[in-house]
Parts: sequence; structure tokens; C-alpha cells
Amino acid sequence: MKRTWTIIGVSDVPGSFKWYQSLFGQPETPPGHDHFGQILDTDGTVLLCLHQWGAHEHPSLMSPDEAPPGNGLLLFFRVDDFDTALKRARALVTRLEEEPHVNPNTQTGEFSLRDPDGYYVTISALSASTGPREDGLTSACSRRRRATESASHGRDVRAFAAETLIVTPA
Repeated sequence: MKRTWTIIGVSDVPGSFKWYQSLFGQPETPPGHDHFGQILDTDGTVLLCLHQWGAHEHPSLMSPDEAPPGNGLLLFFRVDDFDTALKRARALVTRLEEEPHVNPNTQTGEFSLRDPDGYYVTISALSASTGPREDGLTSACSRRRRATESASHGRDVRAFAAETLIVTPA
């Protein structure tokens, strides 16, 4: 296997498509279909697929009523423009789920937010050199260090359902 296509069920494919393009700093384009769209990186790599709930009768994409969207899933994206991504994210949501901090496992800056369907989305700096400083904060962090780890995102993160590298063109 060379690539994984993460497909999530959404209530509004065009709306979610626009939201993710905005988060990733991509030009706005319409999805391929009203019921399905692929968010692509500049090299054509599929970053995320958006699938209309109930379209095509896929068992796990029938209805968000079966389980909360994102139950058991963390969308984890690594970006090379962390500070700019943080600004874009703040423009999309009223509050972040997790403020910028340094992940003790990866030593990279990261923050988390919810997408329009309630999926938990984490944005992480591509490398330690682009995010954290010697004092343990990212350039986007406030001076106040995180007092405690988030109950939903502690040190023992066992698996990520999707990890994607997003590279902006030079």
C-alpha cells in the first residue's frame, strides 16, 4: 500500500470542501460532485475525501446518527506554514479545541479545532524547527505554558487515523 485515502461523512460536501480549502490556504474550487470531493495537495496527493452522508449506501457512511462524526478518528495534518495555518484556523472557528502548544511526543507545535461536522482536526508543524522555541512554546503560542495536558489528547496517543503532510508551494 502506498497511500491511504481518508474519507469522512459530511452533511454538506461543497461547504466542507470550502472550509478545508480555507484551512489549508488553497484556492477555492468546487468539489468534483455534490456528494463527493477530494481535497488535494499541490502535487495531486489526496489529503482528505469528503463524502455526503447516505450517498451510495456505504455502511459506515450511512448516517451521523449511528455515532457522533469523528468517533474514534483524529484528522492529523502536518503543515509547513504553521503560523499562517493558525491564523486561517482562527478565522474559521470561534474557538480552538486546543490552543497552540508543543506536543511532547513529536516536539512540534500543534493546535486543534472542530470542522463544520464536528470532526476533531489537529494541525501540526512539519518539523520541530518550524514550530517550537527553546522555551517550549511555538511562535504562535502565548507566553503562558499549558498547565495540564488535555484530557482528550494526552501523552499516550496510540494511533492516528490520518496523518497527512501539506506543503505549500515555494
